[in-house]
Amino acid sequence: MAKVIRIYETGGPEVLRFEDARVGEPGPGEVRLRHVAVGLNFADTYFRSGMYKVPLPSGIGNEAAGVVEAIGAGVTHLSVGDRVTYTGFIPTLGAYSTERLISADALIRLPEAISCEVAAAMTMRGLSAAYLMRRIYPFKAGDAILLHAAAGGVGLIISQWARLQGLTVIGTVSTEAKAEVARAHGCDHTINYSHEDVAARVRELTDGAGVNVVFDSVGKDTFMSSLDSLKRRGLLVCVGFASGPVSGFDPAILARKGSAFLTRPGLADYIADPAEKAELVAELFGHVAAGRIRIGINQRYALQEAVQAHRDLESRKTTGSSIFVI
Repeated sequence: MAKVIRIYETGGPEVLRFEDARVGEPGPGEVRLRHVAVGLNFADTYFRSGMYKVPLPSGIGNEAAGVVEAIGAGVTHLSVGDRVTYTGFIPTLGAYSTERLISADALIRLPEAISCEVAAAMTMRGLSAAYLMRRIYPFKAGDAILLHAAAGGVGLIISQWARLQGLTVIGTVSTEAKAEVARAHGCDHTINYSHEDVAARVRELTDGAGVNVVFDSVGKDTFMSSLDSLKRRGLLVCVGFASGPVSGFDPAILARKGSAFLTRPGLADYIADPAEKAELVAELFGHVAAGRIRIGINQRYALQEAVQAHRDLESRKTTGSSIFVI
């Protein structure tokens, strides 16, 4: 009998239920996948809390890696025994499970150099970093970025990728321990937002100019300081809302902040085209396989520890990537 985490109502971590589940045979275009590791992402808390709406009851989780156990009719690009990974949102929701049925088209075959644990720790985070670094802005060597949550899973990958592109990285953190982690992964400067004025410090570090791009995964609490950290005509990229959504936004403020640009992108729109997805996957996997980008798995949980895992994530106790080991 497979095990699964389901939600029957939205709310805090306590709504996560660990249950038995029957997994049938794959239908046309599907495979039955045995998970080896499942990714824990902050986006999972948005589904659990109700910030992202889904019909209930529902599975949860949208990133995992494992082994193909059975294939349905019409599946020709995968075989039983293949190691694969996946990410997505609504189409693949339900990764918090030991076994599941899933569309074969969602799956990415893993190269020998990348383990299932590493894949579960980086498929969503890594592809997010890939499109942010390669599709959002025409970066050139010498550009500067401000990266909130620099010691998080996505932050550590972006820092390393930015270093490869010759960028100056300023990362925000909440503790000195996290600052050390961020600097070890490519941050040139760190700002402890617990006691430093982020925008003022950014101006100091950039000789008053500000940064080309801010990657803001925090939301409500950092929105204004992010705008105040930008160069004239800089870009604020809202990639998450860990502190809550930004509300009551007046577009006229962008003109007052140096004709700034604002975007709220989503990974799904950058991997919807199979060719573009394959290109981003190849670049990400190439960096990781070659050791140019390291994936730090700093927290491992059993699936039945999902409640505690969400509590740790939301209380900012984690660094790097977190996974459930099946």
